[in-house]
Amino acid sequence: MSRVLRASAIMAAGTMVSRVTGFIRSAVLVAALGSAQMGDAYTVANAIPFILFDFLIGGILSSVVVPMIVRRQKSDIDGGRAYEQRLMTVGTITLTLLTVVAVLLARPLIGLYTSDWSPRRIEVAVTLAQFVLPQIAFFGIGALAGAILNTRDRFAAPMWAPVLNNVVMIAVLVLYYLKAGSAGADVGTVSEADLALLGLGTTAGIVVQCLVLMVSLHKVGFRFRPRFDLREAGLGEMVRTGSWTLVYVSVTQLGFLVTTNIASGAGAKAAGAGNTAYAQAFQLFQLPYGIIAVSVITAMLPRMSRSAAEGDLDSIREEFSSGVRLVASLLVPAGLLLMVLGPAVTVMIYSWGNNNPDDAVYIGNVLQVFGLALVPFSIFQLLLRVFYAFGDTRTPVFIGAGNTAVSIALSFLASAVLPARYVVMGLAFALTVSYIAGTGVAWALASRRVRGLQGRVVAAGLSRMYMAALPAAAAALGVLWLTQELTDLNPLSAAIMLAAGGGLGMVLYLVIAHRMRIPEVSSVVGMVAGRVGR
Repeated sequence: MSRVLRASAIMAAGTMVSRVTGFIRSAVLVAALGSAQMGDAYTVANAIPFILFDFLIGGILSSVVVPMIVRRQKSDIDGGRAYEQRLMTVGTITLTLLTVVAVLLARPLIGLYTSDWSPRRIEVAVTLAQFVLPQIAFFGIGALAGAILNTRDRFAAPMWAPVLNNVVMIAVLVLYYLKAGSAGADVGTVSEADLALLGLGTTAGIVVQCLVLMVSLHKVGFRFRPRFDLREAGLGEMVRTGSWTLVYVSVTQLGFLVTTNIASGAGAKAAGAGNTAYAQAFQLFQLPYGIIAVSVITAMLPRMSRSAAEGDLDSIREEFSSGVRLVASLLVPAGLLLMVLGPAVTVMIYSWGNNNPDDAVYIGNVLQVFGLALVPFSIFQLLLRVFYAFGDTRTPVFIGAGNTAVSIALSFLASAVLPARYVVMGLAFALTVSYIAGTGVAWALASRRVRGLQGRVVAAGLSRMYMAALPAAAAALGVLWLTQELTDLNPLSAAIMLAAGGGLGMVLYLVIAHRMRIPEVSSVVGMVAGRVGR
């Protein structure tokens, strides 16, 4: 566990700064665009590059490329250097072609993800999409560079590079707000020049992020020289293995398509309760997951891939079990605190500029529902890496298909029976239920694959963590009630709630968990105390 903890701590530090600056970016974004029509137009347009990247490239990078690079580093005479050159060559060509095609198809792509929008709103979204779609190439090349860095146990740059992206975007959004004012939140009055500033500025942030990763890759000795001897690139193996990943991403994107259309339709009927509310709540929900779970996942996959290649199932079981318990030791209290303090978080962040305070509260209500999903979502992602370590991308497809089927069914049910104002909360609940079910199925299959995942040890650890976290949630709830009795909910009172309720809750949890001798919490406390004492 100590190795995972050290590697995860390095990445968590970068991710923490990235997420904090991401908080600021989100606050400035909603202040400049609002969370109604203009905010939804930007949210959908800016999501499409990432959708296309994940659909065609991203899933293969996360599940296939890292294990393949690790194997070639062990088997090739040159340590896999030529193989990495071929991958970068193929990736650059493919991503460039994909970007050109995507820009040409911007209008039908926007139409695919919207419902009941006015012609002007669609036109604004199409214009923004044409400016932001070039992100695909830069984001993809940067992701490939990050994958190569990870296989060399260099985790810092991929976690710190998004910070610069956020800084660029904050500057762009502040400039946009100062230039456009209240007109910048109205699709009917926003100018073409303002849309160009917003769209090109968004792409500029990703360009900077990519450059940082390429510079870091150069520092560890990688020199990009195009290689076209692609017969040695292992593309056949990649296609065979990655085809299942492509199916998996297709299945999950089907769920996203349904969610986006339902949310956009709800937003058209109830301002502030559409795509922006869902996207911002989901981003905040991802904060603890991104800081804690992603760091552990990134450190685990190369190690489990090496153990799988050597047939060492004991190491895989231990790596996974310790990773789950380490992740849960902080995500358990975080999930409960999100369920209590969700509106306080969003009022503090989003009650500024062109956004309505009531809409900020609504984002917080959605965040409260997402709090239920935090632990099962994170464990589910850890479970998928067990399959990926063996090069098995087929099993996650069937698990993902079941997840998506549950989510889609519940999403349509929410759209049919709930008032428009509550539909997005229903979508968040649908996602929560789907990941609870998916985690159960994935655990059973992964446990069979490696002959046990130390389930009793993990269950006992989670039970003790929840016992330690419940008093923390109760304390935060008490602070919330007392603050609301004394004053109305506004950014200042929300900040007090978070500082007092969230701070007291986490301190109480750490003290109780430490007294209960939960080893994962004791390791975290000991590491922090050691660093503070230096």
